[in-house]
Amino acid sequence: MTDPRFPVLTQKQISTLKEFGTIITFDKETVLFQVGDSDYDFYVVLDGEINMRDPHDDNRVLATHMINEFTGDSSMLSNRSIPFSAYASQGASVLRIKPEVLKGIISKHSGISDVLLSAFLLRQEVMLKELSGGVKVIGTEKSKETYGLRDFMDKNHIWHSFLNIDESIAAKELLVSFNLNYADLPILISMSGEIYKNPTIAELARLTGVLMEFEDTIYDVLVVGAGPSGLAASVYAASEGLSVVTIDGNAPGGQAGKSTKIENYLGFPTGISGHDLANKAYLQAQKFGCTISIPHKAEKVEYNGEYFTLCASNEKHIKAKSLIAATGANYRRLPVEGIERFEGSGVFYSATGMNASACKNELVGVVGGGNSAGQAALFLADHAAEVHVIIRGDDLGDKMSDYLVQRIYSSPNIIVHKNSNVVQLNGAHHLQYLVLDTNGKTQIIGITNLFTFIGAKPCTEWLHGIVSMDDRGFIHTGVDVMEAAMTTCSIFEQRKPQSLEGSIPGFFAVGDVRKGSVKRVASAVGEGSMAISQVHQYLAELKMSRLEQ
Repeated sequence: MTDPRFPVLTQKQISTLKEFGTIITFDKETVLFQVGDSDYDFYVVLDGEINMRDPHDDNRVLATHMINEFTGDSSMLSNRSIPFSAYASQGASVLRIKPEVLKGIISKHSGISDVLLSAFLLRQEVMLKELSGGVKVIGTEKSKETYGLRDFMDKNHIWHSFLNIDESIAAKELLVSFNLNYADLPILISMSGEIYKNPTIAELARLTGVLMEFEDTIYDVLVVGAGPSGLAASVYAASEGLSVVTIDGNAPGGQAGKSTKIENYLGFPTGISGHDLANKAYLQAQKFGCTISIPHKAEKVEYNGEYFTLCASNEKHIKAKSLIAATGANYRRLPVEGIERFEGSGVFYSATGMNASACKNELVGVVGGGNSAGQAALFLADHAAEVHVIIRGDDLGDKMSDYLVQRIYSSPNIIVHKNSNVVQLNGAHHLQYLVLDTNGKTQIIGITNLFTFIGAKPCTEWLHGIVSMDDRGFIHTGVDVMEAAMTTCSIFEQRKPQSLEGSIPGFFAVGDVRKGSVKRVASAVGEGSMAISQVHQYLAELKMSRLEQ
């Protein structure tokens, strides 16, 4: 049976690809690209073979591409670093295609695109789940800084391995061999061997190619936020020929990316994790030519009557004729004194596989009564000794879907605390226990990992009041925009704001950040796609108004 990671291209597909590439024959074994390269070519084997090797494991051959097979993975659609080296065998003949040309082929030839992207996704999945290696992080599991690096790599699908200095002899030996000490932790070792002491997230993002450089021009659309609504807008904008750039301050997926299993999203009868859904959408948007760069946190936006200028972190100014705000909402911080001291050291706002391994046989707490809290509780129950679900009200089914409520009550190691609040957190360097108040009666529980999913605070600080919002910070769109708040312009003299348009023409809001939105992944995706049809109308009006001037 053929390994789906290594499909064979048909002669018709190879003939099409030959129009875009160059045929090369090697008279001796030759390196095609090396681990850590971020700009490398795509190869189809016409004769001989290409061996993929791991230089960190004595150049062990991990895979061999045979005749009519091809190299590459999903990093080819961005500027991410390749994790392996490739060697063409002596006498091999290959078809070489430049990465920018390959992106054009993928966006225009659906048959070839299907074969390549399916293989790229499978290769990435196997690498992340089954292989050990990639970027190395050396640190302590209870360090907030170490957690931040691991969390960023986990959410951005960056292949990495963690060496816990508290337990790993290999980690201690590496520290000695590089003449480093505990004050240098956490330490990052790139795939090509460079060492970074206590690196920032931005350094990590640049190193791995997640933070991209892109053209300084005026785009048709700027999407701020890469949750489901932002990614949907990115896919539709790019697929419909608009120039689009998408930024996010953290990782693709937004709040949905934190859901361990979404079971009521159309088309996935066995469910899909928010993590996987976001990764597929991320790749899909890039397939159509969307540039996605992370982390860029929006800080300020200006509008000059013709285009928007967004100031973002990492010294980036981006100009666009239209802007889609898809920054979503963050979970609120629990009103417990000193909680910030435990964030990343026992208090978390998402439950990922990385968190699950740290919860093995521990007591964990989940605060919140929504679907995200329910999904997290069920996921963590497979790893923890006990999961304590903590809600302020007396009805778990008040906000949570019934299928989740039923599963929680049938799980033997999940305990539900109603009418309860966390009132105290305790621990020296990491959470060791908390105090729970239930109807005025307090108890101490040895919870070492607390996951909170309460409330929703819209991420609109970066707007600084430039568009109309309600008193909680949610953006007004459509009929919610009061006439007095509308920007005075020729477009709004002809019509009112479209249903997803704000008080400035060309400014749109989708998903959780919009006042009146439905807090569901499907509706967020729908709004993202709808917004692009409204962007088209706005761009046509903008063009017309310029011609009339």
